[in-house]
Amino acid sequence: MSRPAPLTLIGLGPMGQAMGNALLDRGHGLTVWNRTASRADALVERGAVRAPDVAAAVAANELVVLSLTDYDAMYALLGPAADALAGKVVVNLSSDTPEKTRAGARWIAEHGGTLIAGGVTVPPSGIGSPESSAFYSGPSAAFERHRETLRTLTRTDYRGEDPGLAALMYQIGMVMFWNAMLGYWQAVALADANGLKAADILPHASDTVASLPGFLRFYADRIDTGHHGGDVDRLAMGTASVEHILHTMADSGVDTALPEAVVAFFRRGMAAGYAENSFSSMVELLKKPS
Repeated sequence: MSRPAPLTLIGLGPMGQAMGNALLDRGHGLTVWNRTASRADALVERGAVRAPDVAAAVAANELVVLSLTDYDAMYALLGPAADALAGKVVVNLSSDTPEKTRAGARWIAEHGGTLIAGGVTVPPSGIGSPESSAFYSGPSAAFERHRETLRTLTRTDYRGEDPGLAALMYQIGMVMFWNAMLGYWQAVALADANGLKAADILPHASDTVASLPGFLRFYADRIDTGHHGGDVDRLAMGTASVEHILHTMADSGVDTALPEAVVAFFRRGMAAGYAENSFSSMVELLKKPS
């Protein structure tokens, strides 16, 4: 069996630490660098090599994995080491917009390197788990060359040559995650105002979330075919429902900013003439104008 490929890891926050440990667990030779050098201590004790500076870290291996805040952080760190990027494959697992990701790919290419963009869909605790996954996009030859190494971190969901696609898929997930969790925090606040704890509503909250995949499947084909007929649900009834939510929140004395925004959006749909349509018709209000 061949020895796992060596690589460089730059950025040792909680996610970088989890990645470093997973790579060492699988026997990869690992060079590490972090602006706060002490964050590398535990990985160095396990056998990682601490690079003296960013340029040395990039020069050490063909594959360079970044775990940073965003692409601005990539420029700040790699800018002084740009001469070392020639011939390197940089896998940037930092979150950012698709357009900033594409710009980052061009910047790496201008310095002779190749960017593979990634979007990790799990927290640090999920790194190394076979159930976890990450999106990737960028030049397929470079990705395939390093796929097995990246599989040490998570399953790999390659989305194509456009480096912005991984960022797009990641942000789609984040749109749903943050809005869903805000809805849950609102539910917890309502429960608390009425003498219930988060644990008291957990089974009901979990059942509600578990029902969502069925709704997603049901509406997907209808949305793609432009079928928003009110044969199953109507926006008028949905508007009444979200108004009831707002009144319940107000009666309970909890913050109403979020339900007020939801009601305002439903009323926009009503004003647009969608009252007798399915509430899925409101996706048309959200779409980019043609």
